[in-house]
Amino acid sequence: MQAVPAGPPASEAVAHSSYRFVIAGLVLAAHFSVGLNFVVVSPLLPLITEEYGITRTSASLLVGLVFLIHAAFGLPGGVLVSRFGLYRAYTLSWFLMGLLALSAVAPDFPALLALRLAYGVGYGVMIPATAPLLMQWYRPSEITVMNALNIAVFSLGAAVSVSTAVPLSGALGWQNALGIFGVVPLAGAIAWSFLGKTKRATPGTASPVGLRDIWRVLTIRTVLLLVIADAGVFAQYTALSTWLPTFYHEARGMSLNQAGFVTGLLPLVGVLAVMLGGFLPLKVHSDRLFFIVPGVMIGLGSMGSFLIGDPVGIYASIIILGVGSWSYAPTLLTLPMRLPGMTPERVAVVWGSFVTISGTAMFISPLVVGAARDMAGSFIPGFIIFAVGAWFLLLAGVALPRVSRAPARDAHED
Repeated sequence: MQAVPAGPPASEAVAHSSYRFVIAGLVLAAHFSVGLNFVVVSPLLPLITEEYGITRTSASLLVGLVFLIHAAFGLPGGVLVSRFGLYRAYTLSWFLMGLLALSAVAPDFPALLALRLAYGVGYGVMIPATAPLLMQWYRPSEITVMNALNIAVFSLGAAVSVSTAVPLSGALGWQNALGIFGVVPLAGAIAWSFLGKTKRATPGTASPVGLRDIWRVLTIRTVLLLVIADAGVFAQYTALSTWLPTFYHEARGMSLNQAGFVTGLLPLVGVLAVMLGGFLPLKVHSDRLFFIVPGVMIGLGSMGSFLIGDPVGIYASIIILGVGSWSYAPTLLTLPMRLPGMTPERVAVVWGSFVTISGTAMFISPLVVGAARDMAGSFIPGFIIFAVGAWFLLLAGVALPRVSRAPARDAHED
C-alpha cells in the first residue's frame, strides 16, 4: 500500500539544494520550541500552587506527566508518521505544542495540565517525525551535524526559558509568561504550514508500518543495543540531575545555590559536547569510538560525582559526565539511518523507540532514587543502581557490528 504524503512536495531538484537551509531553520526552530517549553513551569511551581490552591504533588504533574506522555507517544508517533504522512504528522505535532499559547487564559489547573499534556503528545510525535525529514533533505554527514544542532538548540531553549521565566512572570504574570513561551511553537507551526516541504513518495517505496515491521526493526541487534544503551544513560542522567543538588547539600555541605550551580554544569557542558559529537564523526570514521569513549567517561564521571568528596574532584567528575552523556547522541541518532533496509518510516520507528524507552526510564529513575533514599537513608545506593546501568553504553560500543558509512540500499536486514 502506497503512502501519499500531504503538503507541498519537495522535488529531487529541490532536495540537497539551497532550500534545505530553510528546512534546517524550521527543524531547529521546532527543537528550540520543544526545549523552550520542556521544564519552563518548574521555576513557576510556587506561583502556580498558590494561584490554583493545589498541592505540590499535583503541581509536579505539570512536569512529571509530560515525561510520561512524551514517552508513551514516542513509538506510536513513529508509526503515525508512516500512516498519517510526514508533512501532516509534523504539522500536527507543532500545533499541539502551540496550544501552550492558551496557557495565558487557562481558567484552572486541569485546563493548564491538559495543555501541558497536549505539548507532551506533540513532543512525542515530533521527534520520530524529524528522522525521515532529515533523511529526505540531507546527506549522511549533514544529518550527523543536524542531529547535533537539534540537541544543542533544545538545551539552549530549556536554558533560556528556565532563566527568564521568573523575571518575565514578575513583569507580566506567570500565565502570560507561559503563554508567550507557547506562542513560539504556534508561530513555528504556522511557518511550517507555508514553508515546510516533504518529498512525494515514489510508488512502491513507502508503506505504513505494521506490528510485524515494528518487531522486525526493534529486534535488529544494532537497534536493540542502541535503545538499551540510550535508556541506561538517560535514566542515570535524570536521576543525578534530580537528586544531586539535594545530595550535595545534605552530604557534602554545599549551599543550595552552589549545589544547583554544580549540577547545572551538566546541560551547560552538554551543549558544547553535543556539538563536538556532531562534527568529530566527519573526521573520525569509527562509530564504535563514539560509544566506547563516552561510555568510559560516563562510568567514571558518574561514580566520581557522588563518591568523591573533594570539590575539585566533584567539578571534574561533573564535566566528564556531561561530556560523556551528550557527545554520543549525534552518532546514536544517525547510525540507524545507515542500517540495511532502513526506510525513513522504519527509522521513525527507531527514533520513536528511543523516545519511549528512554522517556520511561527518565520517569522512573528519580522515583527509584528517592525511594532508595527514604529506605536506606542515603542517595548512594540508588545512584549506584543507575551508574551500573549507564555502563551499558560502553558495552554496546564494543558489541556493535560494523556499519557502512554509505546510506543503506537493501530492502531488509535479517
